[in-house]
Amino acid sequence: MGTDSANNQITIRGARTHNLKNIDVDIPHNALTVVSGVSGSGKSSLAFDTVYAEGQRRYVESLSAYARQFLERIEKPDVDLMDGLAPAIAIKQKNQTRNPRSTVATATEIFDYLRLLFARCGTVTCLHCGGIVRRDTVDDIVARVHTLPEGTRVYALLPILRREVKLEAMQGSAVDPSIEVAPTPKKAAKKVAKAGKKPDVIVAIDLAEPLKERLGELRRRGYNRLWQADEKGGAGKIVEFSAPESLLELDFGATADRPIYVLIDRLALSAEIRGRLVDAIETGYREAGEIVLRTVPREDAEATESLRFSSAFECSDCHRAYREPEPRLFSFNNPFGACPRCQGFGNTIDFDPNLIIPNRSKTLDEGAIDPWTKTKYRAWHGEMKRAAKAEGVPIDVPWFDLTEQQQRFIEEGRGSWAGVRGFFAELERKKYKLHVRVFLSKYRGYATCPDCRGQRLRAEARAVLLGGKNICEVCALTITEAQEFLESLSLSTSQQEIAGKVLEEVRQRVRFLQQVGLEYLTLDRLSSTLSGGESQRIQLAASLGSRLVGALYVLDEPSIGLHTRDTAKLITIMEELRDLGNTILVVEHDPDVIRAADHLLDLGPGAGELGGHLLAAGTVDEVRENPASLTGRYLSGRASIAVPKHRLEPGREKLVLRGARIHNLRGVDVEIPLGLLCCVTGVSGSGKSTLVHQVLYRALMQALGQDEAGEREMANLYRELSGSQYLNDVVLVDQSPIGRTPRSNPVTYIKAFDAIRELFAAQPDARRKNLTAGSFSFNVPGGRCDVCEGDGTVTVEMQFLADVELPCEECNATRYKASILEVKYRGKNIHEVLGMTVREALVYFAGHPKIVDKLAVLDEVGLGYVRLGQSATTLSGGEAQRVKLAQHLAAARSGSSGGASGVRGEAKRAASRVLYILDEPTTGLHFEDVAKLLAAFHKLIDGGGSLLVIEHNLDVIKCADWVIDMGPEGGSGGGQIVAVGTPEEIVKVKASHTGYWLGKVLDGGSQRKREVA
Repeated sequence: MGTDSANNQITIRGARTHNLKNIDVDIPHNALTVVSGVSGSGKSSLAFDTVYAEGQRRYVESLSAYARQFLERIEKPDVDLMDGLAPAIAIKQKNQTRNPRSTVATATEIFDYLRLLFARCGTVTCLHCGGIVRRDTVDDIVARVHTLPEGTRVYALLPILRREVKLEAMQGSAVDPSIEVAPTPKKAAKKVAKAGKKPDVIVAIDLAEPLKERLGELRRRGYNRLWQADEKGGAGKIVEFSAPESLLELDFGATADRPIYVLIDRLALSAEIRGRLVDAIETGYREAGEIVLRTVPREDAEATESLRFSSAFECSDCHRAYREPEPRLFSFNNPFGACPRCQGFGNTIDFDPNLIIPNRSKTLDEGAIDPWTKTKYRAWHGEMKRAAKAEGVPIDVPWFDLTEQQQRFIEEGRGSWAGVRGFFAELERKKYKLHVRVFLSKYRGYATCPDCRGQRLRAEARAVLLGGKNICEVCALTITEAQEFLESLSLSTSQQEIAGKVLEEVRQRVRFLQQVGLEYLTLDRLSSTLSGGESQRIQLAASLGSRLVGALYVLDEPSIGLHTRDTAKLITIMEELRDLGNTILVVEHDPDVIRAADHLLDLGPGAGELGGHLLAAGTVDEVRENPASLTGRYLSGRASIAVPKHRLEPGREKLVLRGARIHNLRGVDVEIPLGLLCCVTGVSGSGKSTLVHQVLYRALMQALGQDEAGEREMANLYRELSGSQYLNDVVLVDQSPIGRTPRSNPVTYIKAFDAIRELFAAQPDARRKNLTAGSFSFNVPGGRCDVCEGDGTVTVEMQFLADVELPCEECNATRYKASILEVKYRGKNIHEVLGMTVREALVYFAGHPKIVDKLAVLDEVGLGYVRLGQSATTLSGGEAQRVKLAQHLAAARSGSSGGASGVRGEAKRAASRVLYILDEPTTGLHFEDVAKLLAAFHKLIDGGGSLLVIEHNLDVIKCADWVIDMGPEGGSGGGQIVAVGTPEEIVKVKASHTGYWLGKVLDGGSQRKREVA
């Protein structure tokens, strides 16, 4: 292979990983290459298990000898040649982050830049008086003095004794041991005590000896004039202290009111005296750390003004000294900056407001404060009513309608009213009694930290402001709000020189998050709460922010969870990443992303063993015209998913949910018809999952008696639910894994493996060895390998590197003992059967309906390519969801069989009234597979079920019987019902983004064009 071709493309020859059929592929450098094909056709095998895996293997080869000793046991991708490979970075759709300290801002490095920005440009405010804390520079002082009228007479003064600067101790911690605190002299302490005054920060000691030494030192250094203000506040008195007798003219007994200063210079303000003024300021800073500039009236009627400036970093009003902010002060991962009470987590084990006020729809008069509804503490309820009346807090308004100030008054109290916290503080003093401890334990839980109010940082960090907000308030903004704030932020000339580039970096990274369609997320959102698609797009934005060049990015369906409106933004991000000089390899099914590709690879024609062939390669137009390409047929419009001619109409049976109120939902009312396919749509962050998962599903579970959550807790989520009597069960089919161990797999989940093991146990060889069905299980001891315990792999712990999963050498990754593998059915042992795809197994087990019926359902939901024994940990979220769907489909089929007509059929249909809730079931599905999924949906409905599907895929939405569109935007701009009705009715609503794009599908079929937002 020539050098030029290696520099222009990644050359792959003879790829045979998994089901790839010895294919040859060329992937051009600095281009956006999309790999498409039906589910299971080998897309991930090519992109991740071949290209990325080889890139990782070559990377590990460059590591230390300790890491390389494991290389010979790490499988090399089955490929003859791979040339021109760039450093590979994989961005997958799984969210692996579980760290409670990781947020959107920290994951994208935005928080690091914000810490630096606040440390260098933030304005520090005093914790005691709210004044500005700053260090006065010479330039600042000169500028301030020149604001006085020209010709003003000014005395430049410095204190005789240098003031001791004592830094404020950081709140919530012991005094910093690095600060030396001068001991209080005993005589001075006695004098102050006699005077009835408390010792100040600077203790007045016996000044006679120190003053004599200081005056002598100043005289030797050329300072021979002292100044003291007169009692009338005039020009004051200047005294030459060349001889001790001259000091008698000064009143040393009145230094508290009229301190004595050393006179440095006398100035008349004009443009020419700048040099003298600067010299006077520098002299004051050098000798005493501060300078006082006092105006001298030319006439007795004029008022005097005294300006004090200090070289210390201190409050301009109360003169308390503080530490200068540094980046670690703004880190909740560092003890220096984290809140001392919650250690930077934002919550503590304390009295939980959700337990104290369980039903926020109640008024104060109705007993919203639960502890005060108990007989023993009813007196507090009456006292609260009196305090509320005096403060003007309404007691006949639901708790969630009270203002934040009114709620805080009830919780924290003021004046003679102790509040809820005072109530519990009083009980804490009596917790030596058993019944009090039991009572208090009912209201304890994880609650927002009362010191930092969930903001994670100590008070000193929260006191630093930039643009009127502290760093916690900036992180609480959504991406859109943060972008507006940062764009409106203006720095001074000096700040621009210091942190101009830092601000630009923050703006750029926030802009990238906006472009990938995450404008509804807040910067302090925990990474562990993000979906797989959101996590992937955050990594994509972070990669663009890192400005890497010459890398290979391998992406796994980045459009998951993204509304069609935002797909154009995602494409723009990938194109910018490509234009930097990177190679982008994307596994994708979204038609808009496929059309944006520079180079398209289509694999197929089928799934599993029927796939693995390269059907077409080239530009999108070339693949579109290729008759062998299934993707090309859908792109050209030769094949499409037809719009149903007849839709099921809503009947009298329906669910009615009123007053849904959580996150961005604000009292939403919604009606969901039963017995049909209902889609919930809307842009990302509009509140779809919040409404369906966190409110409706939990409300139905509680109504059907399947949820342990109490009525008090659920009352905070909604006001009323009706129609649950029409359901016997509610099933949430989400994208969570079907198992967390390598021993869990699709056939064990759908209960087909039991029949397979029974079949093997019935074979003559198994009977001779007295083997039972349990002997063929890798979940219990007996027939499984004793070394790997049925996992097929062993974990090798590596220091400073991620643990390595290696094939078990004892069983060669077969999971079973040799004696078990000797038992065969139709020429294959149990390990070889688990290695078959679902479609191969359907042919192999023909004649065994107990097995075939369950496996056929997997094929119907588009999982015919999955191997029977594929580990659950390797299934994508979409695959795991479809395995769950297959299980419920099999249950519905068995429940509705044997009585499809007549009274008996109707009775069975009524008994199977189940609401199935699905979250983006089309994840990872090709156009062809979406059609199979829709057919499976209709079988569930025919079995008496109802379907509520959260979906962005327009092919599913256009086939729905009923659509509930939420929005209009994401985050705080969403949480409302925009439109309800059939797809045709949604199209007519101008405020609906879904309706706009749905109209293109219903009018123009699959030939719609991508429009850049």
